[in-house]
Amino acid sequence: MPTAASLSDRLLNGDRRALARAISLVENDDPEGWALVREVYPHTGKANVIGITGAPGAGKSTLVGAMTKLRREAGRTIGVLSIDPSSPFTHGAILGDRIRLTDHFLDPGVFIRSMANRGALGGLSEATLQAALLMDAAGRDDVFLETVGVGQAEVDIIDHADTVLLVLNPGGGDSIQALKAGIMEIPDVICINKADHPLTDSMVREIRGVLSLAPSGGWPVPIVRTEAQRGEGVQELLDKLDEHRAYIEQEGTLKDRRRRNLRNEILALGVARMRRALEQRFADDAEFDRLVDEVVERRLDPASAATELLAREGLTDDPA
Repeated sequence: MPTAASLSDRLLNGDRRALARAISLVENDDPEGWALVREVYPHTGKANVIGITGAPGAGKSTLVGAMTKLRREAGRTIGVLSIDPSSPFTHGAILGDRIRLTDHFLDPGVFIRSMANRGALGGLSEATLQAALLMDAAGRDDVFLETVGVGQAEVDIIDHADTVLLVLNPGGGDSIQALKAGIMEIPDVICINKADHPLTDSMVREIRGVLSLAPSGGWPVPIVRTEAQRGEGVQELLDKLDEHRAYIEQEGTLKDRRRRNLRNEILALGVARMRRALEQRFADDAEFDRLVDEVVERRLDPASAATELLAREGLTDDPA
């Protein structure tokens, strides 16, 4: 098995197989993977990470394919992370999004990887940012991070991307949900895909009405119409994404965004590892089983049981 040092050398030289191996190691929480991340981390921070989110059926994967085609024609290298639903049996990615990117499979300038969301409510697993960092270290100019499409709860993307693109489609049955608070508060650019639909104009007006309620000043969120299947409007969309990148670089907010993202990633990884440690610690613990029994028998509520558990470990959830 290759060592972290040999893998890191190959990864930094753009070796696709090394990149695939590295992402697998991190996704499987293998110590070798985290050693590799430590090795290559100083070489990250160069890629333009674009998060693509929106309801299922909006055409995100087709749009990513169209954007990838134009970026490759411009000579840029691409990494695509498609976050798929987890299989209920293997917990792996179902791979549906990769089917729509088959035109780019043989292009050495495009690296496509599906990752399972593993049940994460916000649509992303804890290894997602690490995988994006590895693509960055491997020299990919653009990293397209496409989320699973879980609707209004899908706001984790804001903690992983430099620029957030929200993809909507008119007449899909999710228009009202899409216009609610939450998902509408995170995009830097909005794309109305499948814009040949007769309800497109109405949806654009509704979106502009929602956006008008936001505080004035700063970056005005543009609305771009596309028909990704035919490639129409995709170059205009890329231009708006580039304009946003230039804006946050000029305003100095790119560094702030990345600091926030990495801060949240540290906390997320810490919480996940603490939970795993607690689960292992209490796997065969008689006192923990007693607490569970008391909760089951309604003699103790779950919150009080958790407080007692934390106090036993020298921790507390009491703000005082």
